[in-house]
Amino acid sequence: MRLENAHDFPACAAKFGSAKYEVLADGTTYDGHDAVTGFLDENKQAFPDFHFEPVRISPAPEVVVVEGRFQGTHLGTWRGLPATGRKVDFPMCLVFEFEGDSMVNERIYMDLGTPLRQLGVAFDPNSTAFKVVTATTHPVTLTRALFGSLRRRLSRKD
Repeated sequence: MRLENAHDFPACAAKFGSAKYEVLADGTTYDGHDAVTGFLDENKQAFPDFHFEPVRISPAPEVVVVEGRFQGTHLGTWRGLPATGRKVDFPMCLVFEFEGDSMVNERIYMDLGTPLRQLGVAFDPNSTAFKVVTATTHPVTLTRALFGSLRRRLSRKD
């Protein structure tokens, strides 16, 4: 994490016995030194000032679990999204896997919706804007949900 926060990605990837990152939010795996370094470079291009702030570190026999926050300013393309200039600050959980003394994987758990809302491209599900957009873009799904809800209410009254 120290090397990643210093944006020294080749040294960060070299700490792995076998470099591998798994991003569970979108199912992407970066396997190998070049892939891991490329993933970290993409994050730096998108968030040049990014920093991961660990909050809790919990070692276990074959893993180390780190809870923390990813923070940065969106000044470059991220996941196809052009720079918004907005700041993000969202929780992440990292699971570092080991085989003996060799680190072999970093698994990243995060809610992708949180940074997307902070960047202004997604809506809070409880907001009026979300409800209006959902109603106009997903009428069939909403109609099914409405009828399902009515059917459940009617069956409870029987």
